[in-house]
Amino acid sequence: MSEVVRKAQLAKQTTTALNKLSTEQKNDALLKIANALIERSEELIEANKPDIERGVKNGIPTGMIDRLTLNPARIKGIAEGLRQVTDLPDPIGDILEESERPNGLLIRKLRVPLGLIGIVYEARPNVTVDAIGLCLKTGNAVLLRGGSDALSTNQKIIEIVHDALLHSAVPADAVQLVESTDRSSVDEMLKLTGLLDVIIPRGGHSLIRNVVDNAKVPVIETGAGICHTYIDQAADMKKATAIAMNAKIQRPSVCNSMETLLIHEEVAREHLRGLAEKFVEAGVELRGCPQSLELIGDLAGVKAATDKDFATEYNDYIMNIKVVASIEEAIAHITAFGTMHSECIVTEDADKARLFMLEVDAAAVFQNASTRFTDGFEFGYGAEIGISTQKLHARGPMGLPALTTTKYCVYGNGQIRE
Repeated sequence: MSEVVRKAQLAKQTTTALNKLSTEQKNDALLKIANALIERSEELIEANKPDIERGVKNGIPTGMIDRLTLNPARIKGIAEGLRQVTDLPDPIGDILEESERPNGLLIRKLRVPLGLIGIVYEARPNVTVDAIGLCLKTGNAVLLRGGSDALSTNQKIIEIVHDALLHSAVPADAVQLVESTDRSSVDEMLKLTGLLDVIIPRGGHSLIRNVVDNAKVPVIETGAGICHTYIDQAADMKKATAIAMNAKIQRPSVCNSMETLLIHEEVAREHLRGLAEKFVEAGVELRGCPQSLELIGDLAGVKAATDKDFATEYNDYIMNIKVVASIEEAIAHITAFGTMHSECIVTEDADKARLFMLEVDAAAVFQNASTRFTDGFEFGYGAEIGISTQKLHARGPMGLPALTTTKYCVYGNGQIRE
């Protein structure tokens, strides 16, 4: 029996027990995990070091190294995310609909756990903890398969989690980590019908496409983030500058960071050169359309942008710039190159904002706020399992309700159908 099947079976066997747990028991388990992560943070940081060293040696991009790195502040933030999940309402058992039929049948539609959730992801140790917290809070078992770049860190996290769960009502076997780094382990997970109830990929475009294209298990797709900020001709430039800078440089390695700045030509003529200088000073490599290159002038390191650039999720200090003649052209560009993740308009014109918010098809659309806010923590979910860019089951940051399904409980008194 392979590692994948063995661990999936172990986790699956806990789902009945998980379904019986009270909210208080689940919260107690999460708090124990949060406390253990803080108490054993030095161990966790030591386990993280070989992953970082290996990543640097293998030439992993700076942005990915940043995603991989743990420090006391990040561990504290991860633990705080778990604590926030305990403060959130438990959706399990919620009555979504209730009706009594003419024949006396009482029909209730309830939220229930999905069962065993498989999660395939890359070098993001925080995802390991977020996934565990959200899955356990909703009464789900979880089978994790992280990237090889974070294997040492994830092994230590699972060790800490298992030790904490031994002192709780949650079965430790409900959390499993596939330690095999061979791609065949992912391929095997994708075909675990009868064991996995759903699989969620988190990572780059190639990982997500592999899962979506090859899975026999139902998939909730979390998409890549080619996000745009459009500075309209009616923008407040103080706001626009702060929003655009934040959207790109606050943490460029994540999926809700901006990859392309769209700017109206009237604004660009006066402000683009100065804005470009700020990005270059912050270490961002710029790639621009012909009109933007003309307006930016001889600024060092600026390159011509191609359609391939506009279709690329950089997750790095690289950004495209395109000058547009109208909001309609901006929306058309987003439609052509966006990934339906997060899009922003900066404008003081209410009609333009309304048009943008209605016509842009994305999981999150912002007016006068950074795309960096597309995040479960920022939306008040405590943490997130991912940001779904699909339209069925869940869309946007996926908190607790997204990890549930429904069932009908029908109460009768001897009724039969004629």
